[in-house]
Amino acid sequence: MNEKIRHILGQITALEDELRESLHEQEHTLFYQIKGKRVEFERAIKDAHIQLRMGVFRWFLSVRPQNYLTAPFIYGMIVPLVMLDLGVTIYQTTCFPIYGIAKARRSDYIVFDHLHLAYLNIFDKAHCLYCSYANGLIAYSLEITARTEQYFCPIKHAHKILGSHSRYARFLDYGEANDFQAKRETLRADLARERVISASPQNNSKEKPPVCK
Repeated sequence: MNEKIRHILGQITALEDELRESLHEQEHTLFYQIKGKRVEFERAIKDAHIQLRMGVFRWFLSVRPQNYLTAPFIYGMIVPLVMLDLGVTIYQTTCFPIYGIAKARRSDYIVFDHLHLAYLNIFDKAHCLYCSYANGLIAYSLEITARTEQYFCPIKHAHKILGSHSRYARFLDYGEANDFQAKRETLRADLARERVISASPQNNSKEKPPVCK
């Protein structure tokens, strides 16, 4: 990868971080505070949300029949999901320290803050809990496998692929044979630097929860 491409990728990463920050600031207009793992709305907003919550009986009547029929297939996926969760967690816990790779933090990907939304009834929250876990787990697993791929085989595909992970753009081009071993070692060194950064006291310090107005 030449320096121009590396510079452009650095700019893309910076812009993505700026976009996420701007989107987060936009969300602050909804009058809530983040306190640790809890999200609290202002009293008046929470009361208004409670008034909007659909009752259980009305909720049952509103559910489409096909949703009841497919529910066993949807929730039956919890078994392979839990197995995946257990497998990737054990894998990175045992192998990443050996490789010198920083472990992906599970809590960065699997978040259950929809439980604090008062306009959702118990069944809505159950659905949100399941979807948050499933989608968060896939993202968590993708990051673990992406770090593994960067360590062992950081090579792009000849064919265009959809849904590539965030590290893919920095991989070596397909057929880029010159100095392959040295370039792979450079990408491994990048992983090692990430581990040092993630272990730094500044990174581990707790930030004050933002006030959202």
